[in-house]
Amino acid sequence: MTATEELARARVEALAQIDALTREFDAMVAAAESSNADDEHDPEGATIAFERQQLAALLESAHRRLADVDAALVRAATGDYGRCVECGQEIAAERLAARPQARTCIACATAAGA
Repeated sequence: MTATEELARARVEALAQIDALTREFDAMVAAAESSNADDEHDPEGATIAFERQQLAALLESAHRRLADVDAALVRAATGDYGRCVECGQEIAAERLAARPQARTCIACATAAGA
């Protein structure tokens, strides 16, 4: 599979994840609106609020992943795919196989704490 095909597959997966998480989040919000649960005073309320925040964080992460994949597709179209955006060196094939949307080589990712 080519890098572009792998990125296209990753894009489809990210969009599907965003769709599923959005539906789940919307269902959770709708259920909370039709409930008389009081998050602040209900012993289960903290759990409900926590689950909603956790779902929101997963959704944000999926949106970041989609943005990373889209940026990698742009780099592939311009011929810059596979080069570290920090140092310009080639990104190891193993890293790209594990994370096709990788923007940086291992050395730069490690230096940045990513």
